[in-house]
Amino acid sequence: MGSLAAVPRAVLRLTVVVAVLLVGIVLIPVVGRLAAMRRDRAIRLWCRTIVRAVGVRVRTAGAAPPTGGLLLVANHISWLDIPLLAAVRPGRMLAKAEIRKWPVAGALTARGGALFIERDRLRALPTTVARIADTLRDGAAVVVFPEGSTWCGRAQGSFRRAAFQAALDAAAPVQPVRLHYRLDGGAATTAPAFVGSDSLLASVWRVASARGLVAEVHVQPLLAPDSAPDRRTLAHAAETAATHRTRANSEGDHRAASSAGPAKSDAVRAAAQRGAGLRQFAAPPRWGSDQPPRTCG
Repeated sequence: MGSLAAVPRAVLRLTVVVAVLLVGIVLIPVVGRLAAMRRDRAIRLWCRTIVRAVGVRVRTAGAAPPTGGLLLVANHISWLDIPLLAAVRPGRMLAKAEIRKWPVAGALTARGGALFIERDRLRALPTTVARIADTLRDGAAVVVFPEGSTWCGRAQGSFRRAAFQAALDAAAPVQPVRLHYRLDGGAATTAPAFVGSDSLLASVWRVASARGLVAEVHVQPLLAPDSAPDRRTLAHAAETAATHRTRANSEGDHRAASSAGPAKSDAVRAAAQRGAGLRQFAAPPRWGSDQPPRTCG
């Protein structure tokens, strides 16, 4: 889990993170009584403080609309993505139902107004789309990771389409956000990635132990509700904006796998298989995957 020299730094950072979390929990009743704009500012500040406390500097470009129904979508790399997006625009997150049973995190997620979904019940899909659409019509933001799981940051998954149908039904704009992690010197890093068999504790410790991590949050141009005729087109436009991935890139993945040699090719195929089995909606990282932490095709 890193060199011994990094242990004091990680312990100090995690102590500060716990303190910030506890302060936020204690202040939930107070913040809940604030006017909407002031409440959102407090939540954004709290989330930025959490990320900074764990040792990650944040660089943000662009801004999301502060009010009105909004489908906020982004590529998914790390557990850090959640507070980073909340710092862009607080909203109700789409989360798998199992999270409700998690200690601490489950209660916090529920108190945050998460929309829980049961990914194994496909018959519930129309109901879930309707719930998202109703939330958007009410003027709230809904946060979705349409790839359906975390990826290491070098490879990406395809955006699933169901949540985009809710945006069309509610005539709500879509706000793509591109998340990228790098070192202070500029080189991209997969250190914050939370994938495969990686445990949450191991991922948190790795981030807290690291030096010079920078999170880049690129808020892309808004996609108007009438900018696409159907959910497939809208999902592809959001995917291109959030991941800089095009159809040509997708086709190139196969060519790259064929020419990169056996080990590299196997990794690409593993990533593709992992993405193929995902459900329509975003969800927190999957455990038990055979993809090792911080590896990509």
